[in-house]
Amino acid sequence: MSEVIQLVDGVDFGEGPRWRDGRLWYSDFYQEKVYAVGLDGVREVMVDMAGIDRPSGLGWMPDGSLLIVSMVDQAVLRVTEPGTVNASAPVKHADLSGILNGKCNDMVVDAMGRAYVGSFGFDLEAGESLSPSGLALVQPDGSATLAADELMFPNGTVITPDGSTLIVGETFAGQYTAFTIDAETGALSDRRVWATGLEAAPDGCALDAEGGIWLADATTPRVIRVVEGSTITDEIEVPQQPYAAMLGGADGTTLFILTSPGSHPDQVAGVAGGAIWTVSVSHPHAGRP
Repeated sequence: MSEVIQLVDGVDFGEGPRWRDGRLWYSDFYQEKVYAVGLDGVREVMVDMAGIDRPSGLGWMPDGSLLIVSMVDQAVLRVTEPGTVNASAPVKHADLSGILNGKCNDMVVDAMGRAYVGSFGFDLEAGESLSPSGLALVQPDGSATLAADELMFPNGTVITPDGSTLIVGETFAGQYTAFTIDAETGALSDRRVWATGLEAAPDGCALDAEGGIWLADATTPRVIRVVEGSTITDEIEVPQQPYAAMLGGADGTTLFILTSPGSHPDQVAGVAGGAIWTVSVSHPHAGRP
């Protein structure tokens, strides 16, 4: 396997990495921006989120508009034509305040424009006791319902290439949980354990064409690849604590790893001490995000 190479530094806390149109898009909590960076390391602001506290998960609607999770506001925002002179200001697409507990976080958007959004379930930064949360399902018209509950910090979610299965990481359970997606409504059913006993805290992740999930381990400076049934097939050490990972590049085999000195705002806000790293892996990206 290739060595880990720094692509760009100067990140406060990167989240929601997505490969699109030849670049890696990601949000930065504390810089309040959505960026895109190419393999040449050139970075561009795609959406200025000034005044919006902690933009997080990203995903695209079929018409090309960008959905952005607003963590503290417990909302999903929408921007049309992001990164162009015709870009709209972020507008509220969905209100999740009556559906999810705690700060909203990661998101995956399916081919129909339906978004699945997780949340903390408790105030992690204040040291509150662990409490389960759920996944919200946001329809393309912005209406939202609770799709799944009793998840231990749902974080990092993928959808298989055929659109039939959603797999979500549970950070504080050290496992992945799978659901069958109803093709007509997006509803989730047939809950089952996909991988467990990982001795890791799954954070942002990516699915590959052989059915493996590359995950950032939020407790150890490494990314690991796990397959259904809980077998860990690969492990890569990284120079900093990782919080998200995504596959992309020309052939989908570049693994992008977003790292930071920590996760608490007192450690990272305004410090620009984080980075994005790349490493070549064997299997290309598949599914969503």
